Amino acid sequence: MNEQELQKRLEMLRTEHRDLDAAITALSEAGSGDQLQIARLKKRKLRLKDQIAIIEDALLPDIIA
Repeated sequence: MNEQELQKRLEMLRTEHRDLDAAITALSEAGSGDQLQIARLKKRKLRLKDQIAIIEDALLPDIIA
């Protein structure tokens, strides 16, 4: 993937991460009691965070001090 494709993918992942955060908050506040669903969403959110970190690392140049 080139830099432009990575930037686009990064933005999509960040958007999905924010959406999951909003969904988790809404479910928690609604008191739906579906803890399994909330746990699954949190796990997905963590995977997205890891993917975001990998792409950000790929986009930043290595700096040798």
